[in-house]
Amino acid sequence: MERTEKNWWHSAVVYQIYPKSFQDTTGSGTGDLKGILQRLDYLKTLGVDLIWLSPVFASPQVDNGYDISDYQAIDPMYGTLEDMDSLIQEANRRGIGIMLDLVLNHSSDRHRWFREALKSRDNPFHDYYIWRDGGPDAFPNDMRSAFGGPAWTYVPQLGQYYFHQFAPEQPDLNWENPAVRRALYDMILWWMDRGVAGFRLDVIDQIAKEPDRHITINGPRLHEFLRELSAETFRKGNLVTVGEAWGADVDRAKRYSCPDGSELSMVFQFEHMGLDQQPGKPKWDTAPLSLSALKACFEKWQHGLHGQGWNSLFLNNHDLPRIVSRWGDEGGFRETSAKLLAVMLHGMQGTPYIFQGEELGMTNMRMTVDQLQDVEAKNLYRERLEAGYPEGQILESIYRRGRDNARTPMQWDDGPQAGFTTGTPWLPVNPNAARINAKAQLADPDSVFHFYRRLIALRKTYPVFRMGDFTLLLPEHEKLFVYTRAWMDQELLVICNFGADPTSWQLPEGWAGAKCLIANYPDAAQGLLRPWEAKILYRRTDV
Repeated sequence: MERTEKNWWHSAVVYQIYPKSFQDTTGSGTGDLKGILQRLDYLKTLGVDLIWLSPVFASPQVDNGYDISDYQAIDPMYGTLEDMDSLIQEANRRGIGIMLDLVLNHSSDRHRWFREALKSRDNPFHDYYIWRDGGPDAFPNDMRSAFGGPAWTYVPQLGQYYFHQFAPEQPDLNWENPAVRRALYDMILWWMDRGVAGFRLDVIDQIAKEPDRHITINGPRLHEFLRELSAETFRKGNLVTVGEAWGADVDRAKRYSCPDGSELSMVFQFEHMGLDQQPGKPKWDTAPLSLSALKACFEKWQHGLHGQGWNSLFLNNHDLPRIVSRWGDEGGFRETSAKLLAVMLHGMQGTPYIFQGEELGMTNMRMTVDQLQDVEAKNLYRERLEAGYPEGQILESIYRRGRDNARTPMQWDDGPQAGFTTGTPWLPVNPNAARINAKAQLADPDSVFHFYRRLIALRKTYPVFRMGDFTLLLPEHEKLFVYTRAWMDQELLVICNFGADPTSWQLPEGWAGAKCLIANYPDAAQGLLRPWEAKILYRRTDV
C-alpha cells in the first residue's frame, strides 16, 4: 500500500502481533523480532497493510513491556535495534508498515530520566516527573493506582512522593514540563527517521492528569498537548496514530480523530467490549450478550463519527479473551461463527484490527493455576479463594475473561509446540493446535484464514466499505444483525444470524438477485438463515 495519500489508513487493515507469543527463532520459548521477519510472507498472503507490535522496547517487564526503560533500544529478549531495522525494511518491501506501541504517559523507574530525578530536587530531570512534598505517612492525597495501592510512592532522601497511575515502577511523566514534551518528540522523530509507519499510543488520554484535583483522564490540556504532539511529529511524516482512550465518548473521539488531522488518526474505545459483563461488576462477572445492545452501540459510533472522525474496528487484542470463545461458538460452529464475527466487523466503516490468531479462529484455553502467567488473573484467584468463592467458579471466570487467553503461542502447525518454538514456551500451547493451525488453513480454501483474506481484498476493491454510511435494520431483533452501507451508487447489505438456531428471514425489497460478495455457507437458502450464517450482498443503484 502507498502511504503517501492523506488518510491512507482509511483503506488499511492492521494486524496486531504480541511478539512474546508470535514466533521464537532461538529456542528460548519467547517470540522475537526475527520470528516476525520469518512470517512476513504469511502476513503478505493475508493481505494486511500494517503490523502493530505490542511493546518491544527495553523494559524490566514489570508490566509486560509497558514500563519502558529506553525508548530507543530493543529489549534483548526480542533482539536488537538492527533486527528492528531489518523488520521495518523487509515489511516495507512487502507493502506492510510497522506501528510501534508507545507509552508516553509514564516510563520505567529504571529509565535514565528517573534515575537522575532521584538524585536531587535540583536535578534537571527531577521535573520530568510529578512530585509532591510529604512525610512517610502523609500521602499528598488518597488517589489509588489502577493496579491497587496508593498512587504515590515516597522517596525518603528527597522527602517527596512521586505519582504513578499504575505500578510504582511506572512513574508518570510530567507533560506540563516543555522539556519532557521535547524529549518525547525528538524520540518519535528518531523512530520516524528509521521508517516506522505509525504508533499506537498507550493510555494517551491520561497524559494531562492533574493529581491535585484527582483528574487522571481527559485533563484540561489534553487536546492542546495532542495537537502539539501531532504538529511536532506525526504530521511531518503522514503517520497513522491510534490512541488508547478508555474514557472516550463519541464527542471526544471526534476531537481525537478530526478529519483535519490535528490530533490522531483514530482511537480505541471499548464501549462494545463491556456489554457482556454484569453492570457495575468487574469484567470477571459475565452476562449474556444482548445483541440489540451491541447493535445500538455500533450504530452510535458508526453514525457519530461518519464524516467527522474515524472508527477503529476490533473484537480482540492482547488484553481480551478470544472472541470466538466469547461471542461465538467454540464447538461445531467454531469456523462458521468466526467468519460471522469477521463479516459483522469488517462490513463497517473504520480501520479493522486483526489480533494474531483471530484469522484462524483461535479459542480460549483452560489452564491450571500453575500455568497462569497473568498477574491480574493470579491475583483474582488468590483474592476470591480467600473470600470463599468455589475454586471451580474462579477458574471458570479466568477461562472466560483471563488475558492469558490472547497470549497463548501462535498456532503455526500441528507439530511440537505448534511450530512456535523448539524449546519450552513461556505460556502453554493450546492443545487444539493439532486441528486449528495456520498450515492446515493455508491449504484449505474454505478456511477461516482464506475467509479473512477475501474480506480484506473486498475492502480494497469496493469504495463503499470505506466511504459508505451505515443504516441499521431490525434494531430490536435478538438473533439478526443486519445493516446497509451506501455510497454514491453502491450499496452493501450485511446479514448475520447470531446463534445456533435457524432464523426465518426474507430479503428486503430490491435485494433479490443482488451479488453475493462473501458468505460463510457455500449455497443459498430461501427464507431461512442457518446457524451462524453471514453474508454480504452488493448492488448498484444506477442500473
